[in-house]
Amino acid sequence: MSINQIVTPLDSAILDSKAHYTFYHKMVDFVFKELVVAVQREYICNNAEVAMFKQYCDLLLYSIEAMRIKYMYDDEDNMKVDLTESGFPNYLEFRYLFNDLELRDDYLSKLTPISTLKEEFLDTLMRKKQHVKKSRLFQAASIVYYTSVNKKYIFNRFVQGKIVNAPEGIDANYMTSWSFYDVVLNRPFICFMYFNYSGSNVQDVKQDIYDVLKHAADRKMALDTMAYGIDKKLAKVSPKLIKRIDLGPLHNMFTKDENTITHTILEAISKKTIPLESYAVSLKVTEVASKSEFKEGSFFNKQILQRWGDVFQQKYVLAPHRVIQLLYNKTPEVMNGLDKPPIEIAGVEIELDK
Repeated sequence: MSINQIVTPLDSAILDSKAHYTFYHKMVDFVFKELVVAVQREYICNNAEVAMFKQYCDLLLYSIEAMRIKYMYDDEDNMKVDLTESGFPNYLEFRYLFNDLELRDDYLSKLTPISTLKEEFLDTLMRKKQHVKKSRLFQAASIVYYTSVNKKYIFNRFVQGKIVNAPEGIDANYMTSWSFYDVVLNRPFICFMYFNYSGSNVQDVKQDIYDVLKHAADRKMALDTMAYGIDKKLAKVSPKLIKRIDLGPLHNMFTKDENTITHTILEAISKKTIPLESYAVSLKVTEVASKSEFKEGSFFNKQILQRWGDVFQQKYVLAPHRVIQLLYNKTPEVMNGLDKPPIEIAGVEIELDK
């Protein structure tokens, strides 16, 4: 199948062929690696944040590769990429992976043994000189999937990072990170929190912090509301800075929405003005910092809380040079509304066998 035959209908984005899966995985893998480099190069994140940012991106890529293996030869089901302002797999795809691997042993027991498949494949290819049936290829892919994919590396709806010492130059003693996949927007978010602790050992409240973050900061909401909720529920923890990175949308041929950038790229691809594998990434970085403290509560049960400043947000677009030129020509108002000129990253070249 030629790469030029890859099409996705406007009312859906279902990956339903080997070419689709290979194309999509190569694109996302390339884009995320470029994104990590750009985030560090452009000082969007400090070094400590970049290290954590990369870990979450690796989990996403691992999960998408697992999806590629899972669906490669599956005739009964297809992977779905979210149509709205996302460009990422629908959240349910991650749940399917997780649920599959929960029942890993049960599935493996029902599959044909590897030795039997090997003998059958050799007999079909070498003696009969025939193609292996697609159903048997799916059996082989399923064995690879269930034996090689590790459940603990699947990007879950909420992923918690460790508590570490804050880097130098930050007015806080500790930092932690977490990531979540917003089930409404179908986009990943990566968050960082810098904080102080009034007790003797922050590890004593580690689980309390993790529990609060999981229940109070696991979806997109007003950042100052999120910050107040975290602060209110952790008596001895004083958050000083919370930073959230909104990854997406990933504008590409598999995204079908009303976003101006997406529409511009799709129109240019359809007219062959730009290559099929052209893309752009929108990135929003939102921060809120504590300006002072105040006491709340009764005389015998007072709690020191943070008085948060204004929420500060910066919008970025990252894309190859040719796409940036296109966006400046077609959507100058969008480009001029960014907090920084579009950040150039490399274009991806994908060649697939026919």
